Amino acid sequence: MSNDSKPVAVVIGATSKWQSDGRNTRLAHGHDIDDSDLPLSARWGVGGAIAQKFAAQGFHVVLTTRTRSNAQALLDAITAAGGAASITELDLADAASITTAFDTLCSTYGVPEVVVLNAGYLEGRDLPAGQELLEYIPTEMFDTAQHIASRGPFLVAKAIMPRMRQRGHGSFLLTNNAASLRGRKRHTGQSLYYPRVMMRTLAQVLTEEYSEHGVHVANVIVDGLIDSPGTRALPMAQKHPEIVMNPAAIADAFYYLHCQDRSCWTHELQLTPYSTRPSF
Repeated sequence: MSNDSKPVAVVIGATSKWQSDGRNTRLAHGHDIDDSDLPLSARWGVGGAIAQKFAAQGFHVVLTTRTRSNAQALLDAITAAGGAASITELDLADAASITTAFDTLCSTYGVPEVVVLNAGYLEGRDLPAGQELLEYIPTEMFDTAQHIASRGPFLVAKAIMPRMRQRGHGSFLLTNNAASLRGRKRHTGQSLYYPRVMMRTLAQVLTEEYSEHGVHVANVIVDGLIDSPGTRALPMAQKHPEIVMNPAAIADAFYYLHCQDRSCWTHELQLTPYSTRPSF
């Protein structure tokens, strides 16, 4: 329990690279996007919607980000709606940062009931046409993808799973994508996604190891384009709005996963535009 007697939910990657001033928004459009016509649930992508959902359900939500200012607008939106939230800086590429962040937030707020790992990356998207093959991928780009998709989740698991095991319950939910199911050629403008298969396998391993201790682990595959300021402005989303996924509906699925009897669930859930009933 937090100091305000609320259960604690940690959202790693609570903001979005597709938010109005996100890295991918600026890369795709060359400038920031006006998000004033978007509902609050869509302004920060899946991470922001999950944070708002858990806050609305009475959790104290800890927003983690590499730079505190990235999450300030989301924090303000949650508190304005009557929710409780705070910000903790955490860098998935830095083992010491992960350890310090969880030591601090656990001592301050208590062991979280749920940790959602929603961190994304855009490494590969800025490579020009004609450089789709693996031979053009800089090693540093691969290293970043591995930090976020494999090494970082492993280190987060080492930080939280012992605490949840000792308490006897908790949820560790990971946001993943369809590239974790099958390797495909990277096309121009796409990220280097194949390292995400390690995230999926990690969820399987953790399920095998920790479900008997009452800890629920799930790999949630979000298979589609997510509504957010940057994605909504894409020509493809404007031409085919039916393919755009509603982040608030995805957040509902995460909350539902956390609340269910752990014995009723396997390690994986796949969400598509149809299963999340997208709407603008």
